[in-house]
Amino acid sequence: MDINRIQREFSDAQRTFAFLELHPTTDGKVLAKTALQTTGGMYVLSIRFPDTYPNEMPRVYVDAPAINGSAPHRYNAGNLCYLHPSMWNPGIHDLKFVVGRAAKWLAKYEVWRVKGTWPGAQIKH
Repeated sequence: MDINRIQREFSDAQRTFAFLELHPTTDGKVLAKTALQTTGGMYVLSIRFPDTYPNEMPRVYVDAPAINGSAPHRYNAGNLCYLHPSMWNPGIHDLKFVVGRAAKWLAKYEVWRVKGTWPGAQIKH
């Protein structure tokens, strides 16, 4: 895990997303927390960086409010599928990208809750 890179990305992402925090974890890593406002309400998310970051994409979880258990585009652990893992590119993707894609996921989730269908393109995996 490249802590220096995460700190640089955090500083950059904070200029776009005001409610973004970086927290140390008990195992010596860091995680990002953010709050995102949508038309449906406020969501609190945690972003966990894998040991191999930036070569592997972060995992995003919705901490509150609880996501409907049958919501699509989530992994078995409950983290959001905001990007197909094969599309992650450490040369261009960063924390700001991840938060932006999580916001997009939340917007689609709210459409799904109302209409019962997930909007936009989808890739099976």
